[in-house]
Amino acid sequence: MYREVLNELRGVHELSRRLNGAVSIFGSARTAPGSRHFEMAKLIAGKLAREDLSVISGGGPGIMRAALEGARAGGTQAIGFNIKLPFEPLDMRDQDISLTFDRFFTRKFAFSLCSDAYVVMPGGMGTLDELFEMLTLIQTGKLASKPVALVDRAFWRGLIAWLREQPLSAGFIHQEDIESIGLFDDADEVVKFVIDGISAGIRARRIAHALKVTDGALP
Repeated sequence: MYREVLNELRGVHELSRRLNGAVSIFGSARTAPGSRHFEMAKLIAGKLAREDLSVISGGGPGIMRAALEGARAGGTQAIGFNIKLPFEPLDMRDQDISLTFDRFFTRKFAFSLCSDAYVVMPGGMGTLDELFEMLTLIQTGKLASKPVALVDRAFWRGLIAWLREQPLSAGFIHQEDIESIGLFDDADEVVKFVIDGISAGIRARRIAHALKVTDGALP
């Protein structure tokens, strides 16, 4: 087991060093091809591709398939983080780069390390798990602040309202914990939010690095 985990992590690390801007798209594996959410994910992936951003998805059906199709159509790298499941065959079509995982925790680590932003389509338990994993890592400082775009306001509005009305009002989270989240219905707005957020993150890291270097030079 340990050898398998180390091999998976080694592959993730090697890939992260080769990427120069990538966005992960999360969403339900049960989304039907041709449905509104499928076509929206495909459209967003294509637009991100035309901004020279690689697109990462879970490598399965539904939204994951839509993201890969959109990325390939847009001319960028389509990257699949595939998971071995007993009830779902692996499908690596439309993947320029494929990593295959036995365990969800190494796969989620891959999403955290290799992505500069996250686009989250409607989904179920797996989608929520991925969303809150990234938000928790950002909240705790284990992951640099990155834009998180939730697509379909009607679907996500209740969750954001609950976060504000319950955990936030009770003091369990802070306002800044949810400031990286945006709600959208328009593909162009999603792409702008992602690009602006990535640019802001790069600027912030450069400033932090410059301050660190300056502090180190002081007597």
